[in-house]
Amino acid sequence: QVQLVESGGGLVQAGDSLRLSCAASGRTLSSYAIGWFRRAPGKEREFVATINYRNGRTYYADSVKGRFTISRDGARNTVFLQMNSLKPEDTAVYYCAADSSPPIMGVTTRESEYAYWGQGTQVTVSS
Repeated sequence: QVQLVESGGGLVQAGDSLRLSCAASGRTLSSYAIGWFRRAPGKEREFVATINYRNGRTYYADSVKGRFTISRDGARNTVFLQMNSLKPEDTAVYYCAADSSPPIMGVTTRESEYAYWGQGTQVTVSS
């Protein structure tokens, strides 16, 4: 099975940037979708961003659109989440997850479609 490991979280100030990594092993991601989700204190886990390896399409939650960028490095079997202009409300545990059978044309945004999850990495943004 595919195994995912997030890294890159930490404590930053509002306005700073951070890049998260999601390293996959066990399977190549050429036919997968990788999504980023987050869970803030007292809130439900929510969708952040996704990239569909089958078609290269990306999609973002409105709350992060224009600030976050998802990208991939096929040679490293790794997906990145570049987070710019961070806000205190971005504070959360961030998870990457894998969908082994994404749509050929679109993207996957529902967490129920992602069967494999990383352990999460904490991002804390101070004001």
